[in-house]
Amino acid sequence: MFIDEVKLEVIAGSGGDGCTAFRREKYVAMGGPFGGDGGRGSDIIFKVDTGLHTLIDLRYMKKIKGMKGENGTGKNMNGKNASDVIVKVPQGTVISDFETGLVIADLKDVDSEFIVAHGGRGGYGNTHFKTISNPAPNFSENGEPGEERTLKLELKLLADVGLVGLPSVGKSTILSKVSHAKPKIADYHFTTLTPNLGVVKTSDNRSFVMADLPGLIEGAHTGAGLGDRFLKHIERTKVIAHVVDMSGIEGRDPYNDFILINKELESFNKKLAKKPMIVIANKMDMPESKKNLEEFKRQVNLEVYPVKAINKEGLEPVLIKLADLVDSTKDEPLYEESEYLSHVLYKYEEEKPFTIEKIDNQYIIHGNKVEKMFKMANFQSDEGMERFLHSLKKMGVDSELEKMGIKNGDIVKILDFEFEYEDVN
Repeated sequence: MFIDEVKLEVIAGSGGDGCTAFRREKYVAMGGPFGGDGGRGSDIIFKVDTGLHTLIDLRYMKKIKGMKGENGTGKNMNGKNASDVIVKVPQGTVISDFETGLVIADLKDVDSEFIVAHGGRGGYGNTHFKTISNPAPNFSENGEPGEERTLKLELKLLADVGLVGLPSVGKSTILSKVSHAKPKIADYHFTTLTPNLGVVKTSDNRSFVMADLPGLIEGAHTGAGLGDRFLKHIERTKVIAHVVDMSGIEGRDPYNDFILINKELESFNKKLAKKPMIVIANKMDMPESKKNLEEFKRQVNLEVYPVKAINKEGLEPVLIKLADLVDSTKDEPLYEESEYLSHVLYKYEEEKPFTIEKIDNQYIIHGNKVEKMFKMANFQSDEGMERFLHSLKKMGVDSELEKMGIKNGDIVKILDFEFEYEDVN
């Protein structure tokens, strides 16, 4: 089964907790802190496997979760790092943030891999916090939470040439005649329900990959028919081969069909209109084809190649021309920098380290950094609480609360934790 789109939740492993321990050997006076750090949690890594051609293995996998790092122990022994989770995907997989639609990674190369969710670092043991003023700290850190994301995975096939056109114009027949691909072929519309790839070799020993895409109809860019599910597969192609049924069967006008498909391509993605294109005028063995071809050539400003795909007649010049275009066309990036999540997140985090929402006498603090600090704080000792409150003050939270008019006794809330505000100045 060909599956080219899935939704998936990933949760990287949390770091192990740091340890609070002290040296207690008989002959070591004032032994001091001796707690080790926690180990790092699992990263979630998506890696290309060229043996895969569909996302079906991930279709029913709703959630992928990493392992927590080991906790630190006494004698300054650090916890072991958790093993990373490797998720194999087909070449050409695009990973996006489900909520924003922004791209996280485009795995288009054979050896591509990307960390989609980073594991949390291990919490520091109390040895880490030893200072001259506090030689025996009685607190440690919890492990950092792993990143959590809801992802959208899309497989966008890697092909040099994409065959486009209305249903039943002969795209599958052409692919079957010029490669070893075996697409389903029949004399009714929509026999091609999934994209097919084939490696094409020319008479001068050049080769390229050709994709036969399911037939398009009017409104395809909005999802009509097989619609935009398959238009995305042409985005990576260097060259478009527009197959037109020149017979005019069923009372159709070949030129109108040509214009219709081109409008659908441009409406889906304006970059498609700029790709090199040739026209393959198929079914030239039909009675009205020669007359229609003459009229068609007067109306278009593209190279038109008449063929009889059923018996391979006229296909070799088409392949030579396509190979020339593939060789002379540079690869263009599929996405602009502004479409990538990392670029947008960087700007956002620089501008918004935290936000405070006031509801009645409650002040609710939001922000990834603040919430992460809260989860890593160890409140089992007064020192741990004091360190957390000091970190908030250092970030400017106290100053912002004062600007908003907070008073002693008002409630401050971070996630599920509430405490009363008290001005100690």
